[in-house]
Amino acid sequence: MRIVVDFARCEGNGQCAIDAPDLFSLDEDDNLVVADYEPPRQLWPQAERAVRSCPKQALSLVDDQPAEGSPA
Repeated sequence: MRIVVDFARCEGNGQCAIDAPDLFSLDEDDNLVVADYEPPRQLWPQAERAVRSCPKQALSLVDDQPAEGSPA
């Protein structure tokens, strides 16, 4: 799973940093900082919460894993 950020939409509200503090933070200018664009599986629930809670819909998740049985 990969995190995708539309920085043109992001307003630095920080809701993602509240919902997924292991993945997101804001710098001193309220710019979004992503700790890991390809988080480990144990952080996927945090990433999903952050995507759902973003008021500007600036976050999305992409599944880069090949489907089971598909060639890699």
